[in-house]
Amino acid sequence: MKRLIIMRHAKSSWSSGANTDHARPLNKRGMRDAPRMGDALRERGWVPELAISSDSQRTRETWAGVAAELGEHIVVTFTSALYHAGPREIAAELAELSDDIDTVIVLGHNPGWEDAVHYFSGVSTTMTTANCALLEADGAWDELAEADAWTFVEILRPKEL
Repeated sequence: MKRLIIMRHAKSSWSSGANTDHARPLNKRGMRDAPRMGDALRERGWVPELAISSDSQRTRETWAGVAAELGEHIVVTFTSALYHAGPREIAAELAELSDDIDTVIVLGHNPGWEDAVHYFSGVSTTMTTANCALLEADGAWDELAEADAWTFVEILRPKEL
């Protein structure tokens, strides 16, 4: 069984003074919600072996908060390919994964992340900040990088924890 966690970055600060969208950091709520989501994933047994994240400041900070609750053994890759990306870019990353890996988290931005949940599972959902969509499927990663290949399990929202 393969597991895919599609996570949107936590709440970012629009008043930080960052000179680009890419450089925007998390705000106080985002800094609080990221570890809460890591804790929720750990409690459910959804601990990824690999994280693939957009390389923006807010996704880096979100990952730091999540990883603090999951443990430091998780390999993380930050890539510009997932900055404001969508299903195609995620599929390209998944297709390259080793089948030895069972659980992966991809961390990025909307609207692409809502599109990705729908593309991979056929389920339409709203992905507000720090939401995690949990998907499961059987098969090899390259086979699972296709539309409707996954089963939607649940969505975790910080406000509902």
